[in-house]
Amino acid sequence: MWTNWARTASCAPTRVVHPASTDEIAATVVSGGRVRARGSGHSFNDIAVAPEVALDLDRWTGIVRADVESGLVTVRSGTPLHVLNADLHRLGLAMPNLGDIDAQTVAGAVSTSTHGTGAKLGVLATAIAALELVLADGTVVTCSRSERPELFNAARVGLGALGVISTITLRCVPSFVLRASEAPGRLDAVLEQFDDLCAVEDHVEFHWFTHSDRVILKRNNRIPEPARPLSRARQVWEYEVMENAAFGAVCKVAKTFPRYTRKLNELCGSLISERSYSDYSHNVFVTPRRVRFVETEFSVPRETLMEVIGELRKVAAKLGDRDALIVPCEVRVAQADDIWLSTANGRDTAYISMHQALGMPYKAFFDAYASIAASVGGRPHWGKMHDLTAAELRPLYPHFDDFLRVRDEVDPTRTFTNAYLDRVLG
Repeated sequence: MWTNWARTASCAPTRVVHPASTDEIAATVVSGGRVRARGSGHSFNDIAVAPEVALDLDRWTGIVRADVESGLVTVRSGTPLHVLNADLHRLGLAMPNLGDIDAQTVAGAVSTSTHGTGAKLGVLATAIAALELVLADGTVVTCSRSERPELFNAARVGLGALGVISTITLRCVPSFVLRASEAPGRLDAVLEQFDDLCAVEDHVEFHWFTHSDRVILKRNNRIPEPARPLSRARQVWEYEVMENAAFGAVCKVAKTFPRYTRKLNELCGSLISERSYSDYSHNVFVTPRRVRFVETEFSVPRETLMEVIGELRKVAAKLGDRDALIVPCEVRVAQADDIWLSTANGRDTAYISMHQALGMPYKAFFDAYASIAASVGGRPHWGKMHDLTAAELRPLYPHFDDFLRVRDEVDPTRTFTNAYLDRVLG
């Protein structure tokens, strides 16, 4: 039995294969049955469910080759991001941008349009220079902007629907240090200056304690200086004790006594203190997350952010205590790109993530948010909770039918489908 990280999806595949070579991946693909590749399982929906044959890529990891001068690094698809980040750092390299979780495999992260934040930076998949895929007939192909460009446009965010990614060639950058500045703030003040912050800060985001006007404003900027990280003792106190153990305890109280959820959410916001340090990028971008939660996220046009937040404030005020969210909302940004199913395709984007502690009610707030997002053309994160179907998704993506056409060409018999893909692709 397999279960995803958020415990929202599970399955018992008829067969689980742990390939250690491209040949073994290809042999499994053509051996019969529907095949789904799975990585770490860090998802919030059923995208990775393999009802028949599961390809577990835990033996297919590591860097294949690296050119430090050009920054081109080819990595096996099952490599977890936290392993890749450490390996790149030893080479003096880094990913251009990262999200705040590094448990995903590199293939899982790019295939679902995972992103970090930065108005001048794209989703993680924009760093892909080339892909090697195993197709439904067992053939191994490569694609890039110059080689099979349509397959490349589709497969960079391919949902696992086109084939099994075997290797990914990334355009990395020299290792860099970020100065991290985190401080409490008020929502209206942050929203008023947010566009200006996005224009001048390399990476900016804020976490909004949804039942108050309190936020944590996070700004990370690249500096040509040595790293000056938090002391080990403070790291343990800030991240393990306060942000995980103590917050986990708060979530348990809210779960037991839901009438206090609003007050606890506001209390958490009021206890935020200022924090400033510098460290190598992967140590700043990533935050340890020990408290499990469920999450929904929509990407909306940057210019609609104020409108969407305003509507969410109304929802937060209207819903009863039982439906209040204990976990803060997270707001990030990304630059427009040309990847067909990227959530930032064709438009500068704001991402709004809503979370709830595992085991607490979330449906009323999440459904209300989905309706608000739909009114401005919001696109759901492919790996997080949403109910949209192919008919609803098609108008949101100018190249949706192009993606389906490529899928018909490379997987006409739907070797790689599952219930999730049947819903979102038809």
